[in-house]
Amino acid sequence: MSAAYAEVIGDPIAQSKSPLIHRFWIEGAGLDADYRAHRVAEGALGDYLAARRTDRAWRGCNVTMPHKQAIIPLLDRIDPFAARVGAVNTVVREGDALAGYNTDVAGFLEPLEGMLGERHLFRMARVFGTGGATRAVITALAGHGFTLVLAGRDPQKARALLDELDPGGEHHAVALDHFAQATDFAFDDREGCCDLLVNTTPLGMRGQAPLAFDFSHAPPGSVAYDIVTDPVETDFLQRARAAGFGTIDGLSMLIGQAAAAFVRFFGTAAPRDRDGELRARLTP
Repeated sequence: MSAAYAEVIGDPIAQSKSPLIHRFWIEGAGLDADYRAHRVAEGALGDYLAARRTDRAWRGCNVTMPHKQAIIPLLDRIDPFAARVGAVNTVVREGDALAGYNTDVAGFLEPLEGMLGERHLFRMARVFGTGGATRAVITALAGHGFTLVLAGRDPQKARALLDELDPGGEHHAVALDHFAQATDFAFDDREGCCDLLVNTTPLGMRGQAPLAFDFSHAPPGSVAYDIVTDPVETDFLQRARAAGFGTIDGLSMLIGQAAAAFVRFFGTAAPRDRDGELRARLTP
């Protein structure tokens, strides 16, 4: 039997950093295995899964755009948490069944663990975007007591997402361009508060326009978190740092979600003792 392997699927997929991450860990753990990237066009998911079901070396796949929701009805079992998020980013062979999981939530939360371990009087996050990745971010933050301001090009879509994912929350939906212009709003004393600014849009990616955000909308002490990974240092993060705010880059979430998937694929924890070296390899 050939060596076990997993892969990442999406369209486009050539830019994915997942093979580098998983191969780094496979080598570090001394496994006889591989991890690949495979382009699956929209509409071809059914054929892809049918082919992989008969390949006993295939352990599963990570799922990226545009398949995180489309793949759900094609699987045999959906983890209840992934069903609640409404998005699957990890598919695992379990016997003869294909099971869907969501590791994006765990990956997003990993770099926030220290902050979330503290007690706060109030937690608020301004979240930009209404795409597939936003579902994981909303679920993660609402589960940790954040009041959310969700900004999208279509505020009605933003409102619908909030109502679906956290119907009991006192959240707000606004237009994305609300944050583009300066404000003279006087923020309350933020002592004891936790404020996040989270970009879940493709804005700021290589080849895309930057996120139009004026930092007069950021409460003192805010932390800016951008899930974009190419480039790692987005315009949004550079401007946040220049304005004196803390920052978290997209590699943090990418590595965190990959580690949660790795153990499901290969049955052993990802060796995380060389994260610094891994990050250096991921940053050109």
